[in-house]
Amino acid sequence: MVAVGTASYHETVAAMAACSAHRTSYALEGRDRTATGDSLEFAHSVARGLDDSPRWLDCRYLYDAAGSHIFERICEQPEYYLTRTEGAILAAVGLDIALRTGSITLIELGSGSSIKTGLLLDAYCELYGNACYTPVDISSSILEHAREELAASLPDVQVAPLNSTYDGAFPIFREHSPAMLLFLGSTLGNLNEAESLDFWERVAANLSSGDYCLLGLDINEDAATIDAAYNDAAGWSEAFTRNLFARMNRELGSAIATDAIQHVAAFNRECSRVEIYARFQRAQSIYIEPFDRVFELEAGEQILTEISCKFRLEEMVPYLADFDFITEQIYTDSDKRFAVLLLERR
Repeated sequence: MVAVGTASYHETVAAMAACSAHRTSYALEGRDRTATGDSLEFAHSVARGLDDSPRWLDCRYLYDAAGSHIFERICEQPEYYLTRTEGAILAAVGLDIALRTGSITLIELGSGSSIKTGLLLDAYCELYGNACYTPVDISSSILEHAREELAASLPDVQVAPLNSTYDGAFPIFREHSPAMLLFLGSTLGNLNEAESLDFWERVAANLSSGDYCLLGLDINEDAATIDAAYNDAAGWSEAFTRNLFARMNRELGSAIATDAIQHVAAFNRECSRVEIYARFQRAQSIYIEPFDRVFELEAGEQILTEISCKFRLEEMVPYLADFDFITEQIYTDSDKRFAVLLLERR
C-alpha cells in the first residue's frame, strides 16, 4: 500500500487547473440521453419506485444535463473531500500507474468532466508520447465539454467519447484490449449489493486477461466529515436532489413543488453508507403523465434517491479476487480517507 500526502483543497484544485492549462445501455447520435431521454423508460422506473414500500427513485436519473452540471459544483465544494483527495492521489502516482500498465487504452465509466482523469492522461503522455481515452457518460453535453477541454489541454490524447449507459460500454473493452477500465470517484458506492455483484460479473466477463481496472473507493469512517460532504453549506447537494423532481416535472409532467422538498443525507454507520432522501415538507400529488397515474405523498414522507457506500479494504480485496482481479497496488492519502486500487484481470 502506498500512502501519499494530501494537498489542501486549493492546492489540488490549482493542480487540476494547471494540468488543463499546461496542455490546458445506448449510444445516441448527437443527442443528450439524459436531457431528452427515453421518457417511457424514465416513467416506468419512477412508477416502479413510487409503487414500492419504502419508496425510492433510481439514482442514475439524477444525471440529466442540469444534474451533471450541479454535481460538478458539488465536487468543487470544500466539504466534498472525495474529489480533491482522489485527484491528489492520481497527481502523485499517475506515473507509477502508467509504468505498471504500459501503454494502454483508458476507458472511463461515468467520466463526467474528466478533470481528474486529465492528471492520469498527462502521465501517460509524458511516458509514451500519447494516450487513447474513451470517456463514457449518459450526458452528451458534458462529454462534448470534456472532449473540447482535453483537446486544448492534452492534444496528444486521442479522445473517442461514448454517450452511453454502462451496459452499452462493456462490449468495447475486448475491441480495445489491452485496456484499463477507470471507475473513479467511489461511484461503486452508488450500487447496492445486488447491483455491485451484477456490475463485477459484467466487468469480469468483458475484460481480457492482462487488462486493468483502476478503482476509486471512499474508505473514510469519520462521520462528521462524511456528513459535511453530503450536506454542503452552499446548498448544491440540496439542488441536486431537487433537480431529480424538476426533471420529473419537465419530462413526466409531474407538477411537483420542488421548493417544498428537503434534502436529507445521513450516515448509516451500521450499513456503512450515506442514505440520501427527498423529504416532502407538505402533502403532494405526483402525476406520471405517460401512464396517467397519480401518487399521493404525505407531509413528512421520504423517498430514497441515492446511496453512497463506504468501503473497507480488508473486505474489498478478497471480494474483487472472487471476480479474478488481482490487487496489484493500493494508493491512499495520508489520512486514509480515499483509496485508488490498481487491479489486474487474471
